[in-house]
Amino acid sequence: MFPTVSHFISYLTGWNIPLPFNTFGVFVALAFVAAYWAFTKELKRKEALGLIHPWKRTVTVGEPASALELISNAFFGFIIGYKLIYALVNYKLFVEDAQTVLLSLKGNIFGGIALAALFAYWDYREKEKTKLPKPKEVQVTVHPHELMSSIVVWAAVWGFLGAKVFDNLEHWDTFVQDPIGGLLSFSGLTFYGGLICGGAAVLYIAHKHGIKVLHMLDVGGPGMMLAYSVGRIGCHLAGDGDWGIPNLNPKPFSWLPDWLWAYTYPNNVAMADRSNPIANCVDKYCYELAQPVYPTPIYEVVMAFILFLILWKIRKQFKLPGMMFGIYLMLNGIERFFIELIRVNSKYTVAGISFTQAELISSLLFISGLCLVLYSIKNKEKLANY
Repeated sequence: MFPTVSHFISYLTGWNIPLPFNTFGVFVALAFVAAYWAFTKELKRKEALGLIHPWKRTVTVGEPASALELISNAFFGFIIGYKLIYALVNYKLFVEDAQTVLLSLKGNIFGGIALAALFAYWDYREKEKTKLPKPKEVQVTVHPHELMSSIVVWAAVWGFLGAKVFDNLEHWDTFVQDPIGGLLSFSGLTFYGGLICGGAAVLYIAHKHGIKVLHMLDVGGPGMMLAYSVGRIGCHLAGDGDWGIPNLNPKPFSWLPDWLWAYTYPNNVAMADRSNPIANCVDKYCYELAQPVYPTPIYEVVMAFILFLILWKIRKQFKLPGMMFGIYLMLNGIERFFIELIRVNSKYTVAGISFTQAELISSLLFISGLCLVLYSIKNKEKLANY
């Protein structure tokens, strides 16, 4: 496994280059890049079809930098400089524990002041280049796909918060023992929490700019499936704990690689099963599972990518708003429900029925998707000019 990018580089080249990037985080970023690409393609396609529309926005050009702009730029510059210079000065600690460095109150005051001044001056100089003797108002056309930068930021922030909240609810016993650590830790993220909260933020931004909810949902279906596939690559490569139940069964095919059938996740980032250390290992992540498990993340990578290809192929065939997203919800629910059968998860018991959080939510997603498909079909005349 490759807990950090440095481990991956060392595996490929033999070079030990200390970098403060964990593998899972890099693939989360790549997942957002993949979603950005798919969302942008769909927004442009729907605009070309006349289903969503650009809008006019009035902006004032030629104004000098305002006091509020200078202060806000100085503030962000201070935060970046305060943490960045501290991280560089304490680079070894940053590489070993980036989370503590970033989330602690420690920093470099001189670095903060220097970047605060630089950011404020930069904003001032840029505004001076376009300054006019008399500022004027002009109308500019804004296309829906130009919202993607804001959408990605909102989705990332609210998605992370949602993923943390849902994960802590799922592992309540561990959370109550260390609530602060549970909330601030970068590990332990629940996909559906991120999907629900991040999706709500995206819909808010879209609605605010006149994009109707069903059209925005349809835009998101394929992109979210692709992002999920990319993100799960990070889960597998890092060994973040999202693996399956123990699998001691013999391989069904001799040609099947062991790591695709049953895997012990050596050097996993979760540092699971500390009773089973790896011999002669001097690294921080020197543990592997005592029993091989189903490598469910890689199964989800393959399944989610196949489902993305299906959604991408059929997206032009469905004209009714909401239909595409309904199909996405159904496919997503089916895929996650069945993977739960061989995946490690906390279980709840209600009225004698045992289930996991993901099984419950995936079932609700399937039912919601089916209802949305039926709603679109039943109201096709009403939605014809939606």
